[in-house]
Amino acid sequence: MKLTRLAPAAVAAALITLAAPLAFADQAPLASAESKAAARQAASAPATLDTLSRFFARDGKVALKAAAPHIEGDAVPVYALSPQFVAGKAGAPVAQLEYLASTAVSSDGQKASLWTVQQGASWKVVNIATGDDESRYAAAGAAKLPGGTVFQEPQINAWYVEKGSQVLPLDEDAVKAIGARGTTLAAYQKRVAKAYGDKLPGSAYDRSGKAGGYGETAAETKAQAAQAAAVAAGHHDGPLPVVSTVVGAGALLALGLTGTAALRRRRRPAGQA
Repeated sequence: MKLTRLAPAAVAAALITLAAPLAFADQAPLASAESKAAARQAASAPATLDTLSRFFARDGKVALKAAAPHIEGDAVPVYALSPQFVAGKAGAPVAQLEYLASTAVSSDGQKASLWTVQQGASWKVVNIATGDDESRYAAAGAAKLPGGTVFQEPQINAWYVEKGSQVLPLDEDAVKAIGARGTTLAAYQKRVAKAYGDKLPGSAYDRSGKAGGYGETAAETKAQAAQAAAVAAGHHDGPLPVVSTVVGAGALLALGLTGTAALRRRRRPAGQA
């Protein structure tokens, strides 16, 4: 199985003008048990655990030698809003598989999410992000709508669960978008089409370099890369930027990871550390 990561705000579409409603896929493609096991194995590799120790010790919350990170639970598939769905393509699922995430926990209780993708015949860790959003929302979605697809609308950092014609919110951002009781799949499609209709791949927005959805400047990206390299060297100031799978392998290599990457920070909900 090949995983392809899309820059979060490359998800976009034209307004729907067809008179007849379109049929969408009932479920996004599933990750196999073999893929999940391979992703967890990559997250548990000694080199990855060494990098995790540096990650957890970056702010002095725990000593490097005392971090003792371990992987907790199974890898979970992470889905993001599909541009084909936003565009109203018939048969498109609401979300597409982007990566598999494993939760790492340090000796003092800190948590981090390791993103893994398949590169050739093997699985590689391409990102370390603070917190356990991916596994936490996967569990919340399974409890709220068993058998549904948990996915993120990264432009607004909202998490949902979808099954059949129903879309339910999993966090405050999602509640703001679709209401506490949720919405229909058709209504959700119309909302995202309207919201991202001017952000299609190849659009002026895309060409401006803001396709990641965060509007970072080249200077900000350069500064984050310098911070990542400083962590690898054992000294840094300020929060550690995390690494995603878009462009620029230098920061990943500095962290002891491999893959094609760019830097971005995970956006945290207000009031959440």
